[in-house]
Amino acid sequence: MKKIILLILSYLLISFNTYVFSAEDKNQNLLEIGVLAPFSGELKDLGEEILYSVNLALHDLGNPNIKIFPEDSGSQNEKIVEACEKFGNKGVKIVIGPVQSKQTNKLYDCNEIIFLSLSNMSSNINKNIIMLGINLESQLLSIKNFIETKKKKKTLILFPKNIYTKHIEKNISQINFTNSKIFKYDQDPEKLTKQIERLTNYKQRKINLESRIKKLEGSEQPKDLRELKNLKQKYTLGKINFDSIIILDFGDSLKSVLTSLAYTDISGEEILIVTSNQWFDQSLLSETSIKSFYFPSINFKNFKNFKKEFFNIYKYNPAEISILSYDAVGLIYYTWKQRGEIKTVNHFNFKKDIKGKVGKFNITDNKLIQKLKVYRIKDGNFTEYKF
Repeated sequence: MKKIILLILSYLLISFNTYVFSAEDKNQNLLEIGVLAPFSGELKDLGEEILYSVNLALHDLGNPNIKIFPEDSGSQNEKIVEACEKFGNKGVKIVIGPVQSKQTNKLYDCNEIIFLSLSNMSSNINKNIIMLGINLESQLLSIKNFIETKKKKKTLILFPKNIYTKHIEKNISQINFTNSKIFKYDQDPEKLTKQIERLTNYKQRKINLESRIKKLEGSEQPKDLRELKNLKQKYTLGKINFDSIIILDFGDSLKSVLTSLAYTDISGEEILIVTSNQWFDQSLLSETSIKSFYFPSINFKNFKNFKKEFFNIYKYNPAEISILSYDAVGLIYYTWKQRGEIKTVNHFNFKKDIKGKVGKFNITDNKLIQKLKVYRIKDGNFTEYKF
């Protein structure tokens, strides 16, 4: 297995650097970029995808003065210190990676190197680390703007009790959601359903319906008979105390929340339901009880084109994070061309928006904010909401 990995890395290095050798004269200006990713362990396939994406970016740029230096971070980031020493010995000053935000304290010690991490744990540029992932602050800003555009006045913000709870709370506190209520739910399905029942006043709304039906059943008035017919198509009767719901969750946990909302007769047609970024998860088109809701995300057209290009060359679909490594190369190259050099993270601060595969983003005052679009799931499709 190690031989196979080495063969893959060797092939990629040849692909990256074949046309660089003509520029090896140190009198010429070379852009040297390190790639810190897991090339061993259980995440080695992801490391390979990141290199493939970097390769795509290099060929799209078509500049022979770029040279790539891959180093293995290990699947548990156990090789980060060793990799950073190798980067330092080679004189590499800017690195794409690591994938995760774990052990960032060790990256701070490598203060001669700038890291463009693919993590999404912070929008702030901290010392020598820029996180390019789709950060929560960017998502919340997009959601807030969308809710205001839809003229919603009372918002319920839901998120799970887990290791990310404090991170979510911190980001919400930075965004002024007016007239909103926050609720942290249990991820145990049975507890979750009971919590959603209380939040939506489900039992009382159920009683309201039964009482109204019972009252109308003794009437022979045409108006009452029409109302009775309509009520028998319903499951509850009565309004809830909010007009929009934000669910900061994903995957099976999100599906459980949507199932509980559907069970308590909450409809995406009547209440505006918005979730955090879902990366266009295809399973959401068919495996959710609520068939209409919104989420902020990257440019869907660009994402599809990137995946198509990747598949045409490498014959499989990449993980979502791969597009970030493509954009990392573009951002480094753009900054290098604009500044003439990259010696500090401050060189990445620009007053104007930057275009990438993910869409537009802005780096100002050492903060990275993505300008995310809003998409709707409806009728088995992802459609962009036009502001």
